[in-house]
Amino acid sequence: QVRLVESGGGQVQTGGSLRLSCAASGRPFSTFGMGWFRQTPGAEREVVAAITSSGGNVYYADSVKGRFTISRDNAKNMLYLEMNGLKPEDTAVYFCAARTAAAIETWRSGYAYWGQGTQVTVSS
Repeated sequence: QVRLVESGGGQVQTGGSLRLSCAASGRPFSTFGMGWFRQTPGAEREVVAAITSSGGNVYYADSVKGRFTISRDNAKNMLYLEMNGLKPEDTAVYFCAARTAAAIETWRSGYAYWGQGTQVTVSS
């Protein structure tokens, strides 16, 4: 079993920054491809960013390119999402996800483990 716990959400004004963290436990973190997803009420959960198990390759949704940075520290079993230049449309619950494969995955169905989510609210 894998446990994922997100932290770092909150409320900021437009243009502000937040850093989300995801602490993983239960299985070797360094073997997992990881992703950040977000969801608003009534909408599908969508991928924000993804990273390979080694951290060597990353993916970003077009809507966050140039503003968000995904990274991981395999020695600490941690995943991060640095969010800069936040916009009201970034408001959502953000989820950390893990998959039992090394490669990048952008589909929700490709992930086996999920955190409980952390709320990010960006006010105008």
